[in-house]
Amino acid sequence: MNTDFDILELGQADLRRIAQPVPDISDIAFQQTIDALITFVKQRGGMGIAATQVGINQRFFIMSSHPNERYPYAPEMPATCVINPEIISHSQEQIKDWEGCLSVPGLRALVPRYQQIEVRYWLRDGTLVETEYHDFMARLFQHELDHLDGKVFVDRVESTLDMMTESSWRVMLSDKKSGR
Repeated sequence: MNTDFDILELGQADLRRIAQPVPDISDIAFQQTIDALITFVKQRGGMGIAATQVGINQRFFIMSSHPNERYPYAPEMPATCVINPEIISHSQEQIKDWEGCLSVPGLRALVPRYQQIEVRYWLRDGTLVETEYHDFMARLFQHELDHLDGKVFVDRVESTLDMMTESSWRVMLSDKKSGR
């Protein structure tokens, strides 16, 4: 299985392309691509990856939440392929929190996102899912869905003062942990 994907970065035109719906979930090549992307996101230690980030013009992404150094309070979620996703409804309230992205290396920003969303999508076995996500999982879902719509997290930043380099962000995290 080829898991040697190239991640598109900010400035590459294809990252801004609006993805097309997945026409046939049961297609063998599509199922193999899902397996490869799941392996890839695990190898990279990512929380998720959208198909468009690796040049695949289809509406699906992988969510793979787990606590790590960058997101110590992230909930556990096994790697899940989210196909043809949509947000059905959302809370009025938006919360700012820190985000980063494999397509925007070296940068972190405070991004406003809906705190609660109701979503609909299909799983790789064809099961239709309608569920709610809150807090971190809502943020993760919205971040990945943005990629399918040709957006990246910096598009949602309200002020350049809400941005910092990855190294400065890590120092800030370290200071918070040590109580400085």
